[in-house]
Amino acid sequence: MRKEEKPGGKEVAWAPGRKQELAALVSYQRGSVVSRAIINRKSGTVTLFAFDEGESLSEHTAPYDALLHVLAGQARVMVEGKECVVNASEAIVLPAGKPHSVKATIRFKMLLTMIRE
Repeated sequence: MRKEEKPGGKEVAWAPGRKQELAALVSYQRGSVVSRAIINRKSGTVTLFAFDEGESLSEHTAPYDALLHVLAGQARVMVEGKECVVNASEAIVLPAGKPHSVKATIRFKMLLTMIRE
């Protein structure tokens, strides 16, 4: 069982094989992007992120497709120069080899799943 300390001293446990509230497993930090790997294998990764308002990941490419699923809040996602606003419970595919960026229009949390071929 893995544990993460949350503000106010509340501890959240990550326990494989048990249901989890994903958004509770990563905490916002003022002026930062916080990430927490949930699964990290040769075949792919699943990572939680918490973005403070205004924080971003600059434009980049990745060698594999990724699924960006917003858990809470709202993000502005750019894929090949096209903007898309993604709200809580919505998702977008970030295609392999295509430039993309992510910016928090308000605080938001996301789950990023990357499958390697």
